[in-house]
Amino acid sequence: MKHLCKALILLCALGAPLAFAAQSYPDRPIRFIVPFPPGGGTDALARILGPKLTENLGQQIIIDNRGGAQGSIGTALGAKAAPDGYTIMFAHQGALVVNPHMYSKPGYDTLRDFAAVSRGTQMAFILVAHPSVPAKSMQELAALAKRSPGKVTFASTSAVPQLVGELFKLTTGTDMLHVPYKGGGPAVIDLLAGHVNTMFANPTSTVPHVKSGRLRALGVTGTRRNEALPDVPTAVEAGYPELGDVIEWYGVAVPTGTPRQTIAKLNAAVVRALNSPDAVKSIQNLGQTPAPSTPEEFNQQIRAEYERWGKVVKASGAKVD
Repeated sequence: MKHLCKALILLCALGAPLAFAAQSYPDRPIRFIVPFPPGGGTDALARILGPKLTENLGQQIIIDNRGGAQGSIGTALGAKAAPDGYTIMFAHQGALVVNPHMYSKPGYDTLRDFAAVSRGTQMAFILVAHPSVPAKSMQELAALAKRSPGKVTFASTSAVPQLVGELFKLTTGTDMLHVPYKGGGPAVIDLLAGHVNTMFANPTSTVPHVKSGRLRALGVTGTRRNEALPDVPTAVEAGYPELGDVIEWYGVAVPTGTPRQTIAKLNAAVVRALNSPDAVKSIQNLGQTPAPSTPEEFNQQIRAEYERWGKVVKASGAKVD
């Protein structure tokens, strides 16, 4: 009995600092890893959330862009961070649920290494083309690609847009050349210059260029038109229902082992940020839709999509290495 009491006292003593740390969190700046370079939809959303989280948590949020390997480098860095809440990670759909199936050694295990905080936004992809491309719709692009196999190129900024392009090829029976980029910024620069023809893009990096006439929008994935481009038809309207449920999402995650109290505080701060009227307006102007969630809901979505995209990768045969 004496030994049991000593063991219980020891456990309480060891647990006390952890409990105190969770209760006093946060008491210093927080690093927010964004696994893509500046200029794309991930960075734009992070820079809307950053000041709001600073306000809600009372500590400075420091954006840390770590691009490379379609988001794997920054995501792996987040997986290895101390689980204390002082490193949070931009949870990118492609990096979390596609890359582990396409890279033999991504540097992390999505289902083991991360704890969900909240979903951030959801959005459909927009198929955009350089104005020199003689196509004004998805159907016309498919016809062009059939007439000139391998001549139409499509850029991708991460694994999911790459697979969307592959799915378009399978659906339309066309041969298009894939050109990978490290992030939305570099890809859009080359697309604007005409070095690549088309791109299944995040709305954030392309909507302004569509509105200015420097790019042409041919269609959007999903079943609903994008609010920023209401005149652009959906893939379903274009006759491609296979692309009707392809939605991109972003969120926030932390390393596994982060205290539940800390995750709860982060969730409350993220949800409050996403629901603030000025943030909602800014996010919608990017072409994204705020979609906050509980940690449990976001965790379930990550796991379901991990399984779904694993099957798509296997069926397509797409591999990075």
